Amino acid sequence: MAAEGASTRSIAAEVGVQPRIVSNWRARFAEEGLAGLAERKRSGKAPTYGASTGKRILALLDRPAPRGYARWTGPLIAAALGDVGVQYVWRFLRAHKIDLAGRKSWCESDDPEFAAKAADVVGLYLAPPEKAIVLCVDEKPSIQALERAQGYLKLPNGRALTGHSHDYKRHGTSTLFAALETATGKVRTQHKKRRRRAEFLDFMNDIVAAYPRREIHVVLDNLNTHTKNEAWLKRHKRVHFHFTPTRASWLNQVEIWFSILQGKSLDGASFTSVGELRDHIDAFIAAYNKHAEPFAWTKTKVRQRRFKGRRISQL
Repeated sequence: MAAEGASTRSIAAEVGVQPRIVSNWRARFAEEGLAGLAERKRSGKAPTYGASTGKRILALLDRPAPRGYARWTGPLIAAALGDVGVQYVWRFLRAHKIDLAGRKSWCESDDPEFAAKAADVVGLYLAPPEKAIVLCVDEKPSIQALERAQGYLKLPNGRALTGHSHDYKRHGTSTLFAALETATGKVRTQHKKRRRRAEFLDFMNDIVAAYPRREIHVVLDNLNTHTKNEAWLKRHKRVHFHFTPTRASWLNQVEIWFSILQGKSLDGASFTSVGELRDHIDAFIAAYNKHAEPFAWTKTKVRQRRFKGRRISQL
């Protein structure tokens, strides 16, 4: 472009660089010709750490933390390596988006029939049998009736937020049996003292009575009280049990509702007795059922993911 008579500013605008850069290259070419365009040795210190240092950091993170520590930290990594500065360790971790303080749990299913069981459950959600009722059933055990002082607190900075005292009194526990109707989102529940097979079948008897002359398909997890109920099923031929794969109870939609119950009704609440706790839960359920909507299940493919081969040392 310079040979064609273009100005420095027009070249800079066309190429997308600062005018001073164009001036530098034009001056070097004017003084030295093509030799002036060759790469020159740059000033500054050579990098102290290379790719091998990063591999050492990743390999170290795959090893247990030093004795007495729950997890690695930047200073611990630098100390273990011995010849790497802690600031470089932090820069490397940020560059690779490795969060040492973050935690995530997982549950890996080893059920050999995972695909078949998952397809059976998901099929009930997406294409339920005609004129049949699909229910997701489970229990929320040992809900504590805790009594503690609570209310709105005003902080010195003027901000107001809800809070409660650290100390509390225990007034017993209660177990909640719940059946979520997938077509409507409504929930049927019962309060029990215990979580035995007798309580489970008693709850199922009430469910059967609530849906006379209807086929009932029940999604359950693999709790021991849910299995080996062939004698009861033989007496109730309209009821069909469908079990989620082992360690995959998240496929049961009632687990979603339990999290709603916990977040909207139980967290931060105070109760002086188990009876008050149960009345509180019943009031929430009554209000919830008035505006209940079915969960929109969209996950059509459920895979049995393996966590082997996903260690960060293999990045």
